[in-house]
Amino acid sequence: MPTYYNEEFETLPRQALEALQLKRLQSVIERVYSNVPFYRDSFNKNGVSPANITSLDDLQCLPFTTKQDMRDSYPYALFAAPMEEIVRIHASSGTTGKPTVVGYTLKDIETWTDLMARSFVAAGVHKGDIIHNAYGYGLFTGGLGAHYGAERLGASVIPISGGNTKRQIMIMQDFGSTVLTCTPSYSLFMAEEAGVEGVDFKKLKLRVGIFGAEPWSEEMRREIEEKLNLDAIDIYGLSEIMGPGVAIECIEAKQGLHIWEDHFIPEIINPETGKRLAPGEKGELVITTITKQGIPLIRYRTRDITSLTYDTCKCGRTHARIARMSGRSDDMLIIRGVNVFPSQIESILVGIEGVEPHYLLIVDRKDNLDTLQVQVEVDERLFSDEVKVLQVLSRRIEKEIKDMLGVTCTVKLVEPKTIQRSEGKAKRVVDNRKL
Repeated sequence: MPTYYNEEFETLPRQALEALQLKRLQSVIERVYSNVPFYRDSFNKNGVSPANITSLDDLQCLPFTTKQDMRDSYPYALFAAPMEEIVRIHASSGTTGKPTVVGYTLKDIETWTDLMARSFVAAGVHKGDIIHNAYGYGLFTGGLGAHYGAERLGASVIPISGGNTKRQIMIMQDFGSTVLTCTPSYSLFMAEEAGVEGVDFKKLKLRVGIFGAEPWSEEMRREIEEKLNLDAIDIYGLSEIMGPGVAIECIEAKQGLHIWEDHFIPEIINPETGKRLAPGEKGELVITTITKQGIPLIRYRTRDITSLTYDTCKCGRTHARIARMSGRSDDMLIIRGVNVFPSQIESILVGIEGVEPHYLLIVDRKDNLDTLQVQVEVDERLFSDEVKVLQVLSRRIEKEIKDMLGVTCTVKLVEPKTIQRSEGKAKRVVDNRKL
């Protein structure tokens, strides 16, 4: 029998769910129109006002919000609540080095906590579990999002964060961890390290893994389940919308991620035209937050490519399901849970003397962890210099990328004119991962 965290809301009939959505949508539209100049100006420019929103279909009349809008509003211009009501600030990397900033009121934290607890239950987690939380803590939303949800559920949480893999394996053995939360690639790296250490995951107590923050495939799921001896569950979230817990697979079906429609309204659009697509059609996911207070977002373009289904799942939950993400409509890379745009790398490179404006990012997956190599041309004078000078330059670029973007890379300096030129859009990325 399925178990629910909040059965009333998770199994609401479609008509009742849509009535709740409309009521909350109208409320949030009033709120942003009154409190956020960006939305008031945007709505007025498009000839719409809160009074025009009389049905869920009217959502299509409203303009989109984009990541660029968030950058342009850095840091707090999109906040709908005064700073004295903001109790938490998270952020994700932006293309110019400045992050996109999100603020949470106390009520937002409560909502997020509840939705993470709801997500844990959908994944088969219960009060008696010991949750080994290896998501990163800090400005990244993963660690604290999972942490609060685990505590709300009443489970025991181990806030170990990422890194120090040998110690992680020892803790899982000694503390009797039953649930693992981390990126899917890190879970496989753990499995390899455990093999080196002579630790058999089949002898651990792990039974559920909740994996997100980076793209992964069904093939990778099968590999994780075999090597770690657990049920691997896909979770989806993004810091702009809330953090982890926007959507999750249920353990009963593992066929699409339930998006919690009492808090988020999902749409699928054609990324080129912006027109809404029918259920089952693949396109870009757009999300409207209908309960957030700190920074509500209206028709936010996630750039994630997926599809929606409204069929009732065998678990009994009535909320729509999104398919596993199959790519992005922009050039963003996700490397070990960190969002990286080629333009971010470029902004670092152009400030370094002797480096040419021609570069190539090569992404791969080695020993089940994502790797990033930055190939960059240097000028003739520098390339003919002694090896020591080139080594110093490589290390400097690696350090600046790590400091600015939080991602580890290796830099390969190459001769001028060796990176292929293009007559059209420059090819900046080679992604060799099998996702």
